[in-house]
Amino acid sequence: MKLHRVVSRSQEQAAEASLCAAVLTLRSVEEVRAFFVDLCTPAELQALADRWSVVAFLQQGLPYREIHKLTGVSVTTIGRVARCLVNGNGGYGVAAERLRGNSPPAAPSPADIVHG
Repeated sequence: MKLHRVVSRSQEQAAEASLCAAVLTLRSVEEVRAFFVDLCTPAELQALADRWSVVAFLQQGLPYREIHKLTGVSVTTIGRVARCLVNGNGGYGVAAERLRGNSPPAAPSPADIVHG
C-alpha cells in the first residue's frame, strides 16, 4: 500500500471503506465498468482484468504455464493470484462462487479470451 505522509492510517482506512461503499452503490455491469474506467488508468484496469481472468483456471487446477498460454497473463501474476486464493482474504473465491451461482467452476474457453 502506498504510504501517505499526511494521511493517518485511520484516514486511509476510511478512504478505502468509502471506495468500497461507492462500488456497492453501482447497479449494473455498465455502471461498474464506467466507474473503474474513470477510477483506473488503462494499465491498472488491464492488471485487474488480468488477475480476474485467471481465477477460474486456477480453481480448476490448471498449471500456471497452461494458464499463461491461454490468457497471456504472466506466470508471476498467476502465482500472485494463486497465493491470494489460498492465503488471501477470500474475495476472489466469494466473487467467483457468486458469479457461477454455486455451480462447479467454469473457466472461459480460449475462444472467449480477448487478447489486447
